[in-house]
Amino acid sequence: MSTIFDLYQRCRKDHTQEYVELYDARADERISDLTGAKGYFYDKVREMVRFYVEPGKRVLAVNADAGQYLAWTEPSRGVGIETAPGLVKVARKAHPEFEFHVCAPEDFEAGEEFDYILILDAVNNMFDVQTALEKLQPACHEETRLIITWYNFLWKPLLKFAEKRGLKRPSTPQNWLSKAHIEQLVTLAGFEPTAHTRKILMPYRIPVLSELINNFVGGLPIINHFCLMNIMVARPVQAPDRGKFGVSVIVPCKDEADNIEAAVLRTPQMGSHTELIFCDDKSTDGTPDVVRRMQQEHPDKDIKLVNGPGICKAENVWTGFNAATQDIVMILDGDLTVPPEDLPKFYEALASGTGEFINGTRSVYPMRDDAMRLANIFGNKAFSMLFSYILSQSITDTLCGTKVLWRKDWLRLKNLLGSWGINDRWGDYELIFGAARLGLKHQDLPVRYMERVHGETKMTGRLKNAMIMLRMCIAAYRKFK
Repeated sequence: MSTIFDLYQRCRKDHTQEYVELYDARADERISDLTGAKGYFYDKVREMVRFYVEPGKRVLAVNADAGQYLAWTEPSRGVGIETAPGLVKVARKAHPEFEFHVCAPEDFEAGEEFDYILILDAVNNMFDVQTALEKLQPACHEETRLIITWYNFLWKPLLKFAEKRGLKRPSTPQNWLSKAHIEQLVTLAGFEPTAHTRKILMPYRIPVLSELINNFVGGLPIINHFCLMNIMVARPVQAPDRGKFGVSVIVPCKDEADNIEAAVLRTPQMGSHTELIFCDDKSTDGTPDVVRRMQQEHPDKDIKLVNGPGICKAENVWTGFNAATQDIVMILDGDLTVPPEDLPKFYEALASGTGEFINGTRSVYPMRDDAMRLANIFGNKAFSMLFSYILSQSITDTLCGTKVLWRKDWLRLKNLLGSWGINDRWGDYELIFGAARLGLKHQDLPVRYMERVHGETKMTGRLKNAMIMLRMCIAAYRKFK
């Protein structure tokens, strides 16, 4: 046994020495490598990283290189570990505002927790990827996100050619890992992937052509598999905590007077406390009066009334979210076409850690004949397929009104509202895209969809709405793909 262990240690020592000798020899040139002919590639990688990492957070960079990864993310605290002492020296000089340590990933001992951990172009060089990932567990809290990038193995001959021609810095023998390999290693180390995409089909700058290829062609089906860089977001797997959390049920309503009492009587009590927040969007049928009557008739229930801006459903929902006081926020449409009795399922999915953004889906169970118009069904199916492709995850219903997330994640997500280049008057796309950008674990939860009993549908102007949704998809395609 000792002989095998000694051999392992010797192999690891040789690997580390080869890495240090190679990168230390070129450490002084590293800053210039990030500009010039190679600068375009690093500009695209920076865009990838900044898309997923919020500024002003605590960030750890594994194999921090010359410190550029931390600088890209604008952290409130930045710590980098790097195996090559020469690179650490360069990083400290270039970025004295951050803290750098000479340390191999497999030897890292965390003394604090971080919001984001960057593993950029690092798994390709690691001696033991699983051990290195396991070492990161103590540096994580429940909301920490790992951002991992690695080269597509299909590019191996091209990258070798680029090294020989001086178009890429030399590297040690690489770990050529597929998406399946990374998923397995991440899972074995106690993490769970939440998002994955591929980027950069053209790593060198050719005016106009490079941007066209990377922003549009590189995201197309099949072609996307030939992109140079993979990027994965992962979260630590926490032991399920089914403790009692408070719930804010947001009920956006406009002219829903006949549905208010049913919402009050049928919404179950969940967790440690349940508050019902009716967001009246300038109704003309007496909806606010019914809510006030419910407050008097049911003093045992926490019923609140807030005034919406009368602009659109999305702005009305945001008003309710901002008024929420509990741990979990849920949307229950005022038409009650999604039964309030299904809400405890959403609570359980979130509280158990099964997901962090729970999206209702009406596409599993059969609908009642009058629940949804045929054109809406086909349109929803089409946009669900488009969303699934753009976000690289299965989304079976984009417009189900019932969506559930942690209030603390809403406080982060609302900073992204309006960043998709088009006004989302319903709010569904803002929530789905925002949750994906934050790396939240998405789960579709099947619900029974019923026909409206009282009032009239607000989903009118289907062709106009479809065009708005299509424009949002185009904007999201550019950002995600």
